[in-house]
Amino acid sequence: MFDGTGGVDGVARPLRSSGGPERPRARAAGLRAGVTLFVLPLLASLGLVLGPSGAAPTQAASGCSGRLATTVKFSTGTLRVYRTRSYACAVAVAKKPGARRTMKVSLQPRGGRAVVDSGKFTQLAGPVKVHALNRCVRASGAVGGSSASTGWILC
Repeated sequence: MFDGTGGVDGVARPLRSSGGPERPRARAAGLRAGVTLFVLPLLASLGLVLGPSGAAPTQAASGCSGRLATTVKFSTGTLRVYRTRSYACAVAVAKKPGARRTMKVSLQPRGGRAVVDSGKFTQLAGPVKVHALNRCVRASGAVGGSSASTGWILC
């Protein structure tokens, strides 16, 4: 007769588990936790090194934040103007980067002074940034001997 103590007829016997010793399971769980604690930070740091995958390549190359408002192409490059709620930003990007050449970008808010970046660059001139909340701006850019400009925009 079974009395619930693990024995038959009143004799107490130790209970056995059918799964065997518990150490390998505990070791496997510890190994999984260790791997998780190692792999997750590794993946996170890899994401920081590589950067976000959804970033716009033109914005990443320009150094300006905000939305691309205007693009003016000319024979040796492109003038790009970006806009946030209260600022405007401009860059002049060379069509064929590599060789050092004279580049210039300027951005002027209406009623204010122009901000200029000029010199000998390999890839782009700028970024130049001005406060443009409720103001029109005009931009100009030059790469080598060719240039382009906008009229009053972002009004």
